[in-house]
Amino acid sequence: MNRFRTRTATRHTPVKSEKAKPRPVLYLTEEEREGLRAASRFNASILDMVRQKIGPGMTTLELDRMVNEYTLDHGHRPACLGYRGYPRTICTSINEVVCHGIPDNTPLDEGDIINVDVTTIVDGWYGDSSETFLIGRSSPDAVRLVQVTFDAMHLGIAAAQPGVRLTDIGRAIERYVRSQGMEVVREYQGHGIGRDFHQEPGVPHYVPKMGASQEILRPGMCFTVEPMVNMGTWRTFVDSRDNWTVRTLDLSLSAQFEHTVLLTESGPEILTLTETGPQPGHKFG
Repeated sequence: MNRFRTRTATRHTPVKSEKAKPRPVLYLTEEEREGLRAASRFNASILDMVRQKIGPGMTTLELDRMVNEYTLDHGHRPACLGYRGYPRTICTSINEVVCHGIPDNTPLDEGDIINVDVTTIVDGWYGDSSETFLIGRSSPDAVRLVQVTFDAMHLGIAAAQPGVRLTDIGRAIERYVRSQGMEVVREYQGHGIGRDFHQEPGVPHYVPKMGASQEILRPGMCFTVEPMVNMGTWRTFVDSRDNWTVRTLDLSLSAQFEHTVLLTESGPEILTLTETGPQPGHKFG
């Protein structure tokens, strides 16, 4: 879940204040890294559980209840429930919904795509990841969008190497997505994570024309890479009925994938890889 907006983004609709107070970038010790790894592994296990259950006819509220029970049964806490007033455990974003979709009694239909975004707290550490699921047989356009988004995330992760600039992540993502005739959402970004949900650094998935971060990536940093990719315009709006649900401005399809990444001395370590979900290089369809 991400309530950060990129600092250079233009507002298109009034929304709640979404920028947390800036905190210094944290560099995790080896002991701290183990705490974050454990939280991330548990978070990934939730998406594996969702994968076994999700399908046509299931409501997003049923998914939410399952994730809540699974989390509590394991002695952990849902991070999103009550966060800045958010009413559910997970975010479920269907078709033209970009992010922050609130679970309700809407049943999933054959051909839908849905992003399930999960964040949990395990012994004080936050695990955060999301995945877009294809419900039954989706259209070729939907499958292609999901594939491009998944590949873009992994290109961004691969670009996160010690000594490079933070903007190299967004550059890799934006260049690839635009080469595929699609657009990267600019209003929302990845974020640092650890014992706090959202912290520095913010991680844009494109390169802002002005104010691009000159932050140098160093071992011990941990952050999410979570591009949201639209079939049409990158512009979005927040649904005024709940002040949470974000939709594409032209109501075109949108997809998202998210991993938590620890930057080690030898490169990026993906902490939220699932056991049964798509691995780097996976082909959808």
